[in-house]
Amino acid sequence: MHIQTLEREMISPVSLQEAFAVFEDPYNLAKITPPWLNFRILTPNLRMRLGAEIDYEFRWMGIPLRWKTRITEYEPPFHFVDEALQSPYLLWRHRHIFRASLEGARISDRVEYALPFGIFGVAAHSLVVRKQLDQIFDYRQKIVSEMLGIVLTR
Repeated sequence: MHIQTLEREMISPVSLQEAFAVFEDPYNLAKITPPWLNFRILTPNLRMRLGAEIDYEFRWMGIPLRWKTRITEYEPPFHFVDEALQSPYLLWRHRHIFRASLEGARISDRVEYALPFGIFGVAAHSLVVRKQLDQIFDYRQKIVSEMLGIVLTR
């Protein structure tokens, strides 16, 4: 399995608790996902907690896909991890980290992921997938910056 890593970081002039609250609310995920993915949360009455499972659907290149994640680590207001149980990826582990800094809250994302299909997955990553993930996370940062007044550091 060829594991890739995607990292982003931003600084917000808000408290750690305020920054964590935006990401902790699972319904905000739909707000910070690009509209071209037609993203929808399917799980009703969600409450973020250790072991929570969340079902989504979205369209990728017009293809309807389902995604299911589980919160495998949860330590408010410092971090949480969601891991895909069902997704287009062999591996998807997304760590959300929140640290206090002189400027406010430092918010970091670290995603470890791997595509299926061996060498064909590696080629698809180089040609399409990485660019699309960068677009998705760039969009996320833009929307979160509007929500919290964030200085992007990438």
